[in-house]
Amino acid sequence: MKQQPKSKARSAPKTGRAKADTAKSAPDKATPNEASLIFEEAVGPSLPMKLAIELGPLLVFFGGNAAAGIYAGTAAFMVATLAALGVAMLRYHKVPVMPLVSGAVVLVFGGLTLYLRDDTFIKLKPTIVYLMFAGLLAAGLMLRKPLLELLLGPVFRLSEVGWRKLTWRWALFFVAMAICNELVWRNVSTNVWVSFKAFGFLPLTFLFALAQVPLMQRYGEPEAGADASEGRDPRIKDS
Repeated sequence: MKQQPKSKARSAPKTGRAKADTAKSAPDKATPNEASLIFEEAVGPSLPMKLAIELGPLLVFFGGNAAAGIYAGTAAFMVATLAALGVAMLRYHKVPVMPLVSGAVVLVFGGLTLYLRDDTFIKLKPTIVYLMFAGLLAAGLMLRKPLLELLLGPVFRLSEVGWRKLTWRWALFFVAMAICNELVWRNVSTNVWVSFKAFGFLPLTFLFALAQVPLMQRYGEPEAGADASEGRDPRIKDS
C-alpha cells in the first residue's frame, strides 16, 4: 500500500509567520524620529572634511594674525576661504549656501580692511553674517516657507510646527551670536577677538546644534515607506 504524500498545505510555511520572521531577521532602520542617528549618518564619514572646510580658514586667520598681525591674517584668511570653497566644490560638486554667503562677506569686508587699513571691517564681518542669516530665517517664516526645511528637508523629516520652532531657535541664536561678537570686539584686544573667533564661534554653534536634537526627536515624522511596509496607514500616528 502506497503512502499518501504529505499535504502541501501542511508543509507550506505560514505566510504571516514568514513575514514576521523576515521582519525579525531584517536589520532595523533608523526612523526620522531618531534625529541623532540621522544626524550621524548625514555627517559621519565626511565630518572631518566638513570640519576642515569650516575650521581651516579660521585657523589660518589665527596663525596669520599671531605671526604677522591682523592685516596679514586677513589676507591669509581670504586666500584660505577661497581654497576651502574650492575644496567644497570639488568634494561635493556644490557649495552649501551658508559657507558661500560667509565666504562672500569675508572677501568683501576683508578687501575693505586691507584697502582702507582698518580692521573694523573684518571685525564686523561675523555680525553682518549672523544678522543676514537671522533675517533670512525670519523672512522665510513670515512667508510661510521655512528655509531650514529647504536646506535640511532631505535629511530630517519634521512636522510643520517642528520646522517653525527649529527655525525660530536658529534665528534667535544667530542674533545672540551677532550681539556676542559686538561685545567681544568692542571690549577686548584684537588678538583676543581673533582667538575667540577661531575657537569660540564654531564650538558654540556645534553645541547649540546638539541641543536641538530633542526638539527634532519630538517633532519628527515617520517616513511613509516605513508605515507602508508594516501595513499601516501613514496618516494614522501611534498614540
